[in-house]
Amino acid sequence: MSEYTGSASTYLTKLSSALEALDRDEIDAAVAVIAKAWIDGRQIITLGNGGSSMTALHFITDWNKSIFLRSGRPFRGRTLVDNVGLFMAYANDISFADLFAEQLKNILIPGDLVIAISGSGNSENVIRAVDYANLNGAVTLGLCGYSGGRLKDIAQHKVWAAVNDMQLCEDAHAIFGHIVMQKLCGMI
Repeated sequence: MSEYTGSASTYLTKLSSALEALDRDEIDAAVAVIAKAWIDGRQIITLGNGGSSMTALHFITDWNKSIFLRSGRPFRGRTLVDNVGLFMAYANDISFADLFAEQLKNILIPGDLVIAISGSGNSENVIRAVDYANLNGAVTLGLCGYSGGRLKDIAQHKVWAAVNDMQLCEDAHAIFGHIVMQKLCGMI
């Protein structure tokens, strides 16, 4: 058992440092972007790969249910990662690199908010989706880590966890989603 002693302390110390380094003004601005889209009745569309796809799904699960129940105001959230059949059809018939952009072509309305999540900031399918959204009148918010990658540069708004550790990036992004939920629910 002693070989595992300190595991929690080591990880939580790294997480604390990563969270302390986050730009609070950047986070508050991103919360305001989401709040505006919600109040304006826009779609709020999330996407990402791997762990970031689960974060994208988690956001919509929390926000759709909790924000609506607390406020009575519809929250028009949706994610591009929850329909496996559609996801695989685009990946197989067109390309994995275009599967998010192709989905946006069918549903995006100018003024909608696209939230793209990529730890590296360089996932090609995420970049292509943000490019498409930017060119078609959407508001874009990128959640990234590491150096921020291309996503940090092309998204109109960003939340950047500047840490070279995927799990810490994913933790910071998940916490951002909880900050959004609590703020829009009037809990903070």
